[in-house]
Amino acid sequence: MAPRSNPTARQQRLGAELRKLREGAGLSTEQAAAVLATNRTVITSTEAGRHGVSPERVRRMAYHYDCTDRELVDVLAGMAAERTKGWWEEFRNFLPPTFLDIAELEWFAQRLRMTTLAHIPGPFQTEPFARALFEAAIPPLPEEEFEARVSHRIQRHRALDRPGAPTYTAIVHEAALRIEVGGRAVLRRQLAHILEMAARENVVVRAIPFSAGAFPGSGQSFLYAHGHVPSLDTIQLDRTGVAEFLHTNTQLRKFSLQLDQLERIALTEPRTRDLIRSLMQHL
Repeated sequence: MAPRSNPTARQQRLGAELRKLREGAGLSTEQAAAVLATNRTVITSTEAGRHGVSPERVRRMAYHYDCTDRELVDVLAGMAAERTKGWWEEFRNFLPPTFLDIAELEWFAQRLRMTTLAHIPGPFQTEPFARALFEAAIPPLPEEEFEARVSHRIQRHRALDRPGAPTYTAIVHEAALRIEVGGRAVLRRQLAHILEMAARENVVVRAIPFSAGAFPGSGQSFLYAHGHVPSLDTIQLDRTGVAEFLHTNTQLRKFSLQLDQLERIALTEPRTRDLIRSLMQHL
């Protein structure tokens, strides 16, 4: 197994799940190393995502960790077998790692649900809209990173274009649909693009109108990515531009319930489209 100095989000998640299995079996890293005929450093490096692991090794670890969830083991072995580099890897030396982690999360998800308050969802953004957003950064971004961020943002739609693409449900507050990022013409084209995206079979767009008043999580935008099995679900929070990833059962339940509540108060898809068309008429 060759060491990896720059673990991806997927490698880190695989390592974290292997650590959970080990701890669930009540084994220390030293004990796990003994039963697997390796050394403690390999165990800790694997759990940190810095050390490659084969699918066979994952199955052996799961066996010694007394894991009886065959579906979970199959998924973890599949994660270990994944060797293809994603499109986002070309940005690894130009963008913060969390940008790549979000793209990787979207690509491998089985289903995506998100809510946003002030911005259009990343995979829906047009290039002029994305440029206007990044131009507002303080301090100004270096030109190379600026162009990389715009290109990366636009390419995130690829997760929705690929074969077997996930269902993407976006719950967007009316405020995000009204903020004139880049000016009226840019916003008008952006709203038209959202309508185009909403026409796809795997995309659902619903708006929360101003009239909805208070709602749970009203100060927070987040993405809920459903994994191949529920225990691999992930929440991505955006806190002042810094992505944070959550995985605990308590956190997953909390944000899932928030999304359920938001879907109850959001406009239906037809009424959302009517709202967007009305906003376009006034631009």
